[in-house]
Amino acid sequence: MSRRALFALAVLTALTLTACSNADGAGSAGDEDLASSGPSAGGAAGYPVTVDNCGTEVTLEAPPERIVTIKSTSTELVLSLGLADRLVGTAFSDGPLPEQLAETAADVPVLAERAPSAEVVLAAEPDFVLGGWESNFSADGAGERAELAELGIATYVNPAACLDEAYQPDPLTFEHVFDDVLQAGELLGAPEAAEELVDAQRADLEQVQSSSAGLTALWYSSGSDIPYVGGGIGAPQLLLETIGLRNIMADVHESWASGSWEAIAAQNPDVIVLVDSAWNTVEHKIEVLESNPVTAAMDAVIDERYLVVPFPASEAGVRSVPAAVDLSDQLMDLTAQDS
Repeated sequence: MSRRALFALAVLTALTLTACSNADGAGSAGDEDLASSGPSAGGAAGYPVTVDNCGTEVTLEAPPERIVTIKSTSTELVLSLGLADRLVGTAFSDGPLPEQLAETAADVPVLAERAPSAEVVLAAEPDFVLGGWESNFSADGAGERAELAELGIATYVNPAACLDEAYQPDPLTFEHVFDDVLQAGELLGAPEAAEELVDAQRADLEQVQSSSAGLTALWYSSGSDIPYVGGGIGAPQLLLETIGLRNIMADVHESWASGSWEAIAAQNPDVIVLVDSAWNTVEHKIEVLESNPVTAAMDAVIDERYLVVPFPASEAGVRSVPAAVDLSDQLMDLTAQDS
């Protein structure tokens, strides 16, 4: 059976389930509670809302009530806006939630450990799906955006992850990050929460200490034989600049790119930022650096001049400011040890 046929079958099944559940649950206490407490109760002030999202027009007539998130950036955004009660499923987590968000998400179903299929997403009966990457919406993934729209399911991609040159931040700035939070707040019916979050993060950002030591850095995301590193226009570049480090890959016009250990060793960065993930841990990265004769001779490896960032904080989103604060603190501790 073709993917399109499978998708159509999943759609039919999901719609049938929806109709049955609506018929069986009509007038139930649970439905009454949802109707009275939903963000659209008493009218949908401020709606309709229409945005151009990575080249796809997204229009909402009312705040979504059943949200599915794909990738940590999307999940943490919804939780940070205080909308855990609207989450009917999450998928493709890049790592543990921050402690302050984990408790609020304790009862939210995990639909898939990796990218969810259209069948899995539709079974959750969402009216809105947020994806961290454009690739999350594909025939092999949650479904094409146009097909989901035909079912009345709106979709949204983290704008910082847009790939088209007309939409991709170039370079990414914190104003982009804050604008994305505000736009999501408008779409989700939580503009005040979004404004409060941005105000708090602006205040935190002002407290970040930027090093004046003129140090260079490598952002090491993943890979062993061929390293995947932070380029000059995305979240890695933004964070390195913010804390006063000069990215040795800043001339690479990408957010992330494949690098060469030989070329990296030739530049001999002062500091290496290690992205920690379950599939490519900090310990593994250090082992790679120390076991490769080319990289083992770098000063940062010899002197163990490492900073660490968890993978969910390595992509643009609500963790970008906390990541800058944390990396700045780590860098200050590191330079204090050397003085």
